[in-house]
Amino acid sequence: MKYIKSFPIELVFWVLALVLLATASPHEHHFTLCPLANLGFDWCPGCGLGRSITALFHGDVNASFSHHWFGIPSLILISYRIYQLTKKLFNKQINLKLKED
Repeated sequence: MKYIKSFPIELVFWVLALVLLATASPHEHHFTLCPLANLGFDWCPGCGLGRSITALFHGDVNASFSHHWFGIPSLILISYRIYQLTKKLFNKQINLKLKED
């Protein structure tokens, strides 16, 4: 039960999100979770962000910037957050081992 409470859900979410974006095709349009796009609005401040990150993973920086200008900073921020969560998880496990010894 103790492990379930300390399970790093946020870390798993971010890693899974980046893996899915990295494996997606940047040239196909998929179902969107965007409520504004699903309501029929043409403009949304976040639309294109996922395609932008996908294009970055496929090495197309120009397409990434044309999909959404915030794709590169978003990828940097998400990667940094993954780093923070991983570091926190490892430090927590090291501290638990030291307490056991």
